[in-house]
Amino acid sequence: MDLELARQLSQPNTTKIILCVLDGLGGLPRESTLRSELEQADVQNLDRLTARSEAGLTFPVGPGITPGSGPGHLALFGYDPYKFDIGRGVLEAVGIDFDLGPNDVAARGNFCTLDEEGNITDRRAGRVATEISSKLVERLRSIKLDGAEVLVEPVREHRFVLVLRGPGLGDLVTTTDPQRVGVPPLRAVAGDERSQKTAALVNQFVAEAEALLKDAAPANGLVLRGFAKYPELPQFPEIWGLRAAALAVYPMYRGLAKLAGMEPLACPGGLEEQIHVIRQRWDDFDYFFVHYKKTDAAGEDGDFEAKCHALTEFDARLPEFLNLGADVLMIAGDHSTPSLMAAHSWHPVPFLLHSKYCREGNAQRFNEQELLKGSLGRFPAVDVMPLAMAHAMRFQKYGA
Repeated sequence: MDLELARQLSQPNTTKIILCVLDGLGGLPRESTLRSELEQADVQNLDRLTARSEAGLTFPVGPGITPGSGPGHLALFGYDPYKFDIGRGVLEAVGIDFDLGPNDVAARGNFCTLDEEGNITDRRAGRVATEISSKLVERLRSIKLDGAEVLVEPVREHRFVLVLRGPGLGDLVTTTDPQRVGVPPLRAVAGDERSQKTAALVNQFVAEAEALLKDAAPANGLVLRGFAKYPELPQFPEIWGLRAAALAVYPMYRGLAKLAGMEPLACPGGLEEQIHVIRQRWDDFDYFFVHYKKTDAAGEDGDFEAKCHALTEFDARLPEFLNLGADVLMIAGDHSTPSLMAAHSWHPVPFLLHSKYCREGNAQRFNEQELLKGSLGRFPAVDVMPLAMAHAMRFQKYGA
């Protein structure tokens, strides 16, 4: 939807909208049972709600396109992910309240495990604890480069942020993460002339970092991706006329919400605390974005049973979300992360929208196969916000 048209159609109301994003929600059936994670998990509450909701499957970006978490969430917020592409480095930096300047290039870093030949054996270093990675970041802060100031900040577990600060730095730089194991990290390559200086600095940083980390197994290497400068993003509250809050534990998702103009609310305790904070701040906001990470983490680890458990855990909390009394409740995912693939995938993502204006559809369960029968069919995730606004009675009629 054109954002200017959305701005024009938006009208005030007292209705409330909740969007629950189960990261990496979609899955695939495993051969032994022919059931996906959603088909295997105990999600009785989601199943019952599906029968009383408008439901279907979303394409986060487009058919056949495997999305990152950034584009997947931006689409759910109503931004065209082809037009608004924000580098992961900026999202992580803003998520930890790092003050990015106009000459800064930020990158998301992962500590990884390298074998004796320099090949990656674990892209996340066993999801090393934050206390350990913070000490490794201290080592990296000793690196000095000619031509730019080097700033390194811990994020969470194996993640950190690298910021290069200085004049003449472009951000069109390729990832050093090959996105698979059994091969060495890649060299950074500039995509334009302005970014050649940045790429050279990145490669120098990586070389010096590996020397500093060689005795730090399992986190004895690193990869970098999502090089970016601070973007200009139309503000969510101004587009949709909503006072918006974000309840996300992981910094990257807090960063994305902040860039969009949402107010991040502290909720380090997970689902129970997220629900508690929403209840406390109910009168202060019209829209609540809730992020749930466990589904994606289990999928990326290739752990089918853990993803089933994460889905069941969320399902057990669903009645509490319903009891909050939102006029519109949406259950969505930013992308699929099938345990079978242990990675993001291009598969459409389960979705439901519940309000008192819903028509009952043919879908009776919340899983990939059943939702093919849903009233919404398969549709672009960027259409989620217009649907929410309509069900919340926050859109005016278009045209005469």
